[in-house]
Amino acid sequence: MSDSLLEISNLRIALNGDSDKQVVKGLNLKIQPGQTMCLVGESGSGKSLSALATMGLLPKVLSPLEGSSIRLKGEELLGASPGRMRNLRATAMSMIFQEPMTALNPVARVGQQIEEVLEFHSDLGQSERRRKTLEMMDAVHLPDIEKLYRSFPHQLSGGQRQRIMIAMALIMRPQLLIADEPTTALDVTTQAQILTLIRELREQQGSAVLFITHDMGVVSEIADDVTVLKLGEVMETQNVDNLLRHPQTDYTRDLLRSVPSQVPRPPRSDRSEKIVLKTDDLCKTYGGTGLIFKSREVKAAQDVSLKLMQGRTLGIVGESGSGKSTVARCIMRLIDPTSGSITVGGQDIATLSQKELKPQRKNIQIVFQDPMRSLNPRIEVGQSIIEGPLNFGVSQEAAMARARELLELVGLPASAVDRFPHQFSGGQRQRIAIARALAMDPDVLVADEAVSALDVSVQAQVLDLLAELQERLGLGILFITHDLGVAAQICDEVMVMQFGRVVEYGPAAQVLGQPQQDYTKALIAAAPGRHWDFANFRPFAESAPAAGG
Repeated sequence: MSDSLLEISNLRIALNGDSDKQVVKGLNLKIQPGQTMCLVGESGSGKSLSALATMGLLPKVLSPLEGSSIRLKGEELLGASPGRMRNLRATAMSMIFQEPMTALNPVARVGQQIEEVLEFHSDLGQSERRRKTLEMMDAVHLPDIEKLYRSFPHQLSGGQRQRIMIAMALIMRPQLLIADEPTTALDVTTQAQILTLIRELREQQGSAVLFITHDMGVVSEIADDVTVLKLGEVMETQNVDNLLRHPQTDYTRDLLRSVPSQVPRPPRSDRSEKIVLKTDDLCKTYGGTGLIFKSREVKAAQDVSLKLMQGRTLGIVGESGSGKSTVARCIMRLIDPTSGSITVGGQDIATLSQKELKPQRKNIQIVFQDPMRSLNPRIEVGQSIIEGPLNFGVSQEAAMARARELLELVGLPASAVDRFPHQFSGGQRQRIAIARALAMDPDVLVADEAVSALDVSVQAQVLDLLAELQERLGLGILFITHDLGVAAQICDEVMVMQFGRVVEYGPAAQVLGQPQQDYTKALIAAAPGRHWDFANFRPFAESAPAAGG
């Protein structure tokens, strides 16, 4: 008998049971009690499908083929009855999903949602369930647990919602915890807290962890062993230190080389003197209104002043709630600033009406984090790209010809104009979103977390694309990100924000290489993988490259 807690043998998952359409092709892995196994690979590699198969949650169109096996403490899970799988979930194994806002019920209080697990899987009375729920909320380091117990998901921050998901997953003390990209959308300090929390709970409860991620920095922080997947096939399985020092396959080496280094790139000397974007004392305040009782006033941005030069990239970094996206949306006039000036194309646009603003819109365009939500799923991508030019009087024929040129410019075939967004990968959709923004020939491109949801290799391609477009078109890029590695590789200047205020501002090499403020130092210290030179397969502390790369 195997002493493994989880043993997956020859797992093959196919579409509609067709062995010619396999999406997972013979996965083998073992996890011991107290061990953390990281399952690594790009989108479409089969990571999440393997986890869903383990939990018995595969969509009906996908099914494990004959000969596949998933055993938990020696018990075969494939073929187990729905009732047995329901009993095993939460008690023997549990899962943390990537996006807690879609996994939580938006109309139920979070305390009640945690209690539901106890209600289903235990005989405890209501008062005892509440006591255990509050204990678990405290164990995952949530503040003011009595208040949060009564709160709805939308009233919590992203990090707090993820902690609620972890509390739900662990309240029955399962022996196996599956974490599916639980830190991808979180800022670096919250990410570090969640990773520390998972380590703590693993040690306290003796749980094994199957951690799914595409972030090699996270892998370096939390993994004991790593299994690398590509298009459903196992590339290699190694101890984490061996894998980072001696990757065995070209695919793993390419993944590691794609990780953005947190060492700032050398400063560029070709500095333009033309200012394409400027803000002075920009402020945005919410609340503070009401006839009888005034609502609480929240200063989302305070006295933010910045300058962006032609052909340069200015990064705005900070935690969630720091005011980064508020500043970007004010600059785009998607929301109205409370006070201050925003100069684009030589004109202050801060107080212009929507009608007055229209001629200025072409000068500044934005690329959002999720292209699937920003592209219309019902129309071809060519129609999305030409919408802006058509509104400014460009003919249909000329606009479509330009759309084909732009698609080729961003590395897609011109024929893609006739396809729909769902027919592209995430990285390709982001390229389409960039092409749409460029169709207006803007002076300024605002990228609001434009690469944070992408695989590291796709992320590297999009960053290279933005650098190439900037070189070719002379774009000024305002780059909003919580990833300090990305900021280090693409930004000329960096502005650090906290609670709506600018904490530190200057050349990237100075701010990220020699930070002066404690908050900036704390951000850098929290970044996962900061000790590893991934491209050279060695820790930064070692002077000579490791062999085997």
